[in-house]
Amino acid sequence: MITSTENAEHYVWGAQCDGWPLLKSDGLSVIQERMPPGTSEQLHYHERAQQVFYILTGTATFEVEGEIKTVLPNQSLHIRPNTKHRILNNGAADLHFLVISEPKTQGDRVNMPAPRNPPQ
Repeated sequence: MITSTENAEHYVWGAQCDGWPLLKSDGLSVIQERMPPGTSEQLHYHERAQQVFYILTGTATFEVEGEIKTVLPNQSLHIRPNTKHRILNNGAADLHFLVISEPKTQGDRVNMPAPRNPPQ
């Protein structure tokens, strides 16, 4: 089956961000996501899942174990299990990316308290 944002299930997260699961299985998850400028997710980690974030368009800012990383289009970032992380869109344009998780992250996310001073 050919899957795209046109025919995949759609969900909204963080009140303004979009997600389209392109593949949902227990062992592997592939989701295309969109984050408008000025949005971010909560700092968290996964106990079992590793993830790869592949940036399609825009510039992603990641906080990974307290370190700030910038990821550009056609670049990816690997997040190992038990690694505190979050993605932010500090840019002026929408951020589009793929998040690939092995195994799936449902039921495997531990949220951390919100930071007092978000990274820029």
